[in-house]
Amino acid sequence: MISRVVATDVQLFERAARTFGATNGGGQAYLESTGALAFVASDRDRIFGWCWGYHLIRPDSSSMLYLHQLEVAEDHRRRGIGRALLWAFMRAGAQAGATRMFLTTRETNAPARALYDSLGGGLAAHGPTVNYWFLLNP
Repeated sequence: MISRVVATDVQLFERAARTFGATNGGGQAYLESTGALAFVASDRDRIFGWCWGYHLIRPDSSSMLYLHQLEVAEDHRRRGIGRALLWAFMRAGAQAGATRMFLTTRETNAPARALYDSLGGGLAAHGPTVNYWFLLNP
């Protein structure tokens, strides 16, 4: 079952974070942040997948989605869970007014790229993408 995760579901979100090796303890702050958008694939006892990102409002009043992470447990891959999570994320964003979505993945991540290609995603037409990270600790 795919469930949208909201601030009252922090325990489910943090279980998903632990399942996929993410840092634990920041779920409440994330879920309460503006634009937070998250989904979990689970049954009563086990979490099979999750995705999370943001609905971003732009200065020109348009908006877009940023998908930060999509992950499915290895023993549950190739069953449509990733596709269902991604569709739920995109549908929620579209309902909120987003007209585009972006994400990054490794060039070598063939399964993810196949999923994104199959759902109509296109590679950036503006040339190669270079990502920079900045540490903001004083």
